[in-house]
Amino acid sequence: MLNLKENIYIIDGEKNKAALGFHFPTRMVVIKLSDETLFVWSPIAGNDAVFDEIDALGPVAHLVAPNHLHHMHLSHWIARYPDAMVWCAPRLKAKRPDLKFAQDLSDQAPIAWAGQIEQVIFRNTITDEVVFFHRASNTIIVTDIIQSMPRDWYSGWRRWIARMDLMTERVPSMPRKYRLGFRGSNLEDAYRIAARWHVQNLIMAHGPVVTENAHSVFKNAFAPVIG
Repeated sequence: MLNLKENIYIIDGEKNKAALGFHFPTRMVVIKLSDETLFVWSPIAGNDAVFDEIDALGPVAHLVAPNHLHHMHLSHWIARYPDAMVWCAPRLKAKRPDLKFAQDLSDQAPIAWAGQIEQVIFRNTITDEVVFFHRASNTIIVTDIIQSMPRDWYSGWRRWIARMDLMTERVPSMPRKYRLGFRGSNLEDAYRIAARWHVQNLIMAHGPVVTENAHSVFKNAFAPVIG
């Protein structure tokens, strides 16, 4: 577990497989709220070691799926923390009717973390992603719309596809497929909200944690689609 700043923690997990044999690194973010309960973003595969680390921080009150692609381990966490509220990005409720969600996430933070964590939805044909901003640590948290995996993360033809898609750029970038998926969406309105946040740290699900010039890194990743 990495303690990025006071009350915000990062735990990296196992690789997840996606379509066509692509595998992705996994990462979870845990934020301790003012009431001492925990906000768990994009839960990774759980095991006793992970759960012990979480339990040492405080009671889990919120399990958050930030887009409809990051849901694979939710059922395990719900079983472990049955009293936690489960929050889903748009389109996930229809995809996982087997799970009981508190409600869909929106552009407005629910009362549980309002004033502590801000959020905005970037709507895309691939997935609608909820981007979060932890005010106390000035940390923005993105899931898939910005990535920067190691150049050698994939091999063979997958390495070529990943490079063409800008998934493995040395500088955090928006993959080409997401750039195309933003056409006709709410991109400019959502970006305008996020660009106002005083970003000092950038956490990606699939890339290194950025602690220097994070605001510029975030803005530069959007430059090809914002102009």
